[in-house]
Amino acid sequence: MRPSPRPADTLPGVPDHASPLDAFIQGLPKAELHVHHVGSASARIVGELAARHPGTVPTDPEQLASFFEFRDFAHFIEVYLAVVALVRTPEDIHYLTYEIAREMATEQGLRYAELTCTPYTSVRPDDPTIGMSIEGYTEALEAARAEAERDFGLVLRWVYDIPGEFGLPAADATLGYALDHRSDGLVAFGLGGPEIGVPRPQFQPHFDRARAAGLHSVPHAGETTGPQTVWDALRLLGAERIGHGTSAAQDPELLRHLAETGVPLEVCPSSNVATRAVASLAEHPLPLFRDAGVTVTIGSDDPPMFGTNLVHEYAVAADLLGLDEAGLAELARTGVRVSFAPEEIKTRLLGEIDAYVAG
Repeated sequence: MRPSPRPADTLPGVPDHASPLDAFIQGLPKAELHVHHVGSASARIVGELAARHPGTVPTDPEQLASFFEFRDFAHFIEVYLAVVALVRTPEDIHYLTYEIAREMATEQGLRYAELTCTPYTSVRPDDPTIGMSIEGYTEALEAARAEAERDFGLVLRWVYDIPGEFGLPAADATLGYALDHRSDGLVAFGLGGPEIGVPRPQFQPHFDRARAAGLHSVPHAGETTGPQTVWDALRLLGAERIGHGTSAAQDPELLRHLAETGVPLEVCPSSNVATRAVASLAEHPLPLFRDAGVTVTIGSDDPPMFGTNLVHEYAVAADLLGLDEAGLAELARTGVRVSFAPEEIKTRLLGEIDAYVAG
């Protein structure tokens, strides 16, 4: 049983029957670009971590389901941080990462994923009594990455994101982790957490330095705030992709800019409904983005917490956009093309998609 505020198959607008495209989606080679590291912990993984560190998070699956019944985005952050608190040692990081990779590869058909990691909430320089060293964190991530590719054929890369709710100290620390302890798998620099009360301009110096060091810019923006947050991410943070960007639908000029520049939106439909960023799937702006010529990718965000995964999100996208197998395959190709994977990996993954469709 997966913990969920509202199971994805009962979210408004999602059919209560299996789509005839489900089998095609399941086997379709896919890349995921908007998915959080700790937020990918399934009930099985959370239960194991809770057993290792008894406390506020229950281990029983039914109690876990109730625990994840969050009320709004602020409560979601509270619940999310409770799970973060279970990841206390490098061994926990390794277990979490390897098991996430197992589920991505064997249950969802993923071939490549850029996991958004938040080292600050595990290293916690503000309270070293509850954190691990950045060296231990990085070594555990990299060991699990190598093992996941060896055992499951899944290529993992990292996005280190600033947890906005912790402010500039977290930004300073995260930049230090990214630049001074850079791992081979790190490809991008991000910004997550609450948007309300966390203005994007204050982080411009951090993104300037990260970009100067060769990291890509992928901040969250426009999920729970208006279009100006997206503009700030583009103009001040140099965003190459926008996490969510839901409120861009409110600004025709912004839509035109996104379409003309090709900056993709990482769209996570079920997440947007579960966190109340969008009232219902029927009202989700995904079709509007498509019609405006905006490049979109589909992500699952924090999948077990929203009772979803990438397979389900592709089915949601197919329903909202009226996609057939060819349309879904092109959606998968877009995910590969706008990823930060090396060109040789992109070529291989695009070939896998073509071979799957032809077969």
